[in-house]
Amino acid sequence: MRRAVSPLDWLLTPSAPGAAIGVILISMGISFLTSSANRLLTNREQLNAWRQEISQWTSDFNEARRSGDKKLMAKVKRQQPRITQLQSKMMWQSMKVSLLFMIPFFIIWQLLIGFYGGNIVAYLPWFGGEWGLQIFYWYLICSFFFSTLFSRVFGLAFVGTE
Repeated sequence: MRRAVSPLDWLLTPSAPGAAIGVILISMGISFLTSSANRLLTNREQLNAWRQEISQWTSDFNEARRSGDKKLMAKVKRQQPRITQLQSKMMWQSMKVSLLFMIPFFIIWQLLIGFYGGNIVAYLPWFGGEWGLQIFYWYLICSFFFSTLFSRVFGLAFVGTE
């Protein structure tokens, strides 16, 4: 006689399909928290203004280089230190959230690897046959999907200015 398995036990089994759904939920949670923190800790309007200024400078620089316009090239060379500074500020804005979540993420990741080990946690049957994925690859796919989804939901996705 089989013993009834609780939903939590099923999600925590170190093999598919319970592990696949467990990893999906963990990935979704981490992506949601990261996107929420990103939304709260960054000034999107400022980033978009900097991005637009850098884009305009890049366009001017390419035009000066292509046309050989020495006057325009001198102008963009004078602006280059400011553009470099803006790029640094933009990088710091994006790194803030990454640094905040780095240590907790590594702790969660070590727990996941310790728990699921080298087991196959998900199967992708559309590749012909039973193609299994270990935790690293399955988490990577799920994380990419949910990060993209929540970036769009929270308005964090890069939107071109052109």
